[in-house]
Amino acid sequence: MTTVQQRTPRPLLVPAVIGALILIAPLVGLLQRAPWSTLIERLTTDAVLDAMRVSLIVSIGAAGACLVFGLPLAWVMARSSGRGIAALRILVLLPMVLPPVVGGTALLFALGRRGLFGEYLDRWFGITLPFTTAGAVVAATFVALPFFVTTVESALRDAGTDLEEAAATLGAGPWATFVHVTLPATRSAIGAGLALSWARALGEFGATITFAGSLGGRTRTLPVETFLALETDPESAVAISVLLLAISIAVLVLLRGRWLQR
Repeated sequence: MTTVQQRTPRPLLVPAVIGALILIAPLVGLLQRAPWSTLIERLTTDAVLDAMRVSLIVSIGAAGACLVFGLPLAWVMARSSGRGIAALRILVLLPMVLPPVVGGTALLFALGRRGLFGEYLDRWFGITLPFTTAGAVVAATFVALPFFVTTVESALRDAGTDLEEAAATLGAGPWATFVHVTLPATRSAIGAGLALSWARALGEFGATITFAGSLGGRTRTLPVETFLALETDPESAVAISVLLLAISIAVLVLLRGRWLQR
């Protein structure tokens, strides 16, 4: 079969190149300012290592929460229909377009000590989330969950229900079908969703600093440390930015079979 290639219309080339430069130029600017000779030294200071530790705890915790809560949510959205599901999908996607600071503010008024739900968490269970590591995990989960849910929901829809229906006709119950049929069929999408949600949680800044603050060793993640370093030590801020850029590229390379080849 012969592959036919369309010639790109010339009027599209100039805006296409400009669009690519808009994406590439900031990265080039960052890399050319990177303190390569002292990069390792700057990334191994006590402040940066503490921020790395907090970031790992927060991002892994958020990815775990996305798996526990996002997988059932994705299944419900993929296997149900109606106006309620459409409204639910809008709510799931909302954190992807909502300014992170607005998300952090919403979390503060919902889960703060005097918030709508946070007051009862504090009064009944003694749980206080704002300005704690757990609060940073909640903020990161809020912004990362849509990436996991949309990835897995898409895979569940693509997989269809034929195998699940076949398992049901053979006597498998709903839970057995989910565990032995649905999960194996979507494990690659689950892995991709985990990688995306982890990377998004690792890079979260706005919601985290608004809801959890910037407490060294507790809520000061790498993005927050980068923001603070810009005022006192710009080269360290660039070094941390290069590290986060490398991690982001690594995640995309890991997922190249799912997106980069489309």
